[in-house]
Amino acid sequence: MWSTIDNSLARTFRFSDFRTAFAFLTEVAAEAERLDHHPWLSNEYNVVEFRLQTHDAGNTVTARDHRLAAAIDAVAERYA
Repeated sequence: MWSTIDNSLARTFRFSDFRTAFAFLTEVAAEAERLDHHPWLSNEYNVVEFRLQTHDAGNTVTARDHRLAAAIDAVAERYA
């Protein structure tokens, strides 16, 4: 589940290994490009963290962030 932390949507995903985490990130990158909305992210081994906020709207959470979060969740479902 996504949570609100420091005026952003936040979520952490855990995968079985680095290769799977990186494949997930590759798909998320394509979605971010398609939506023209790019997240802050962190990847360490099998853990991927996201923080979503819209900089153009004063670093707040907007509908763009919710759309990207939904797209990230859809990608994650393929790795469950």
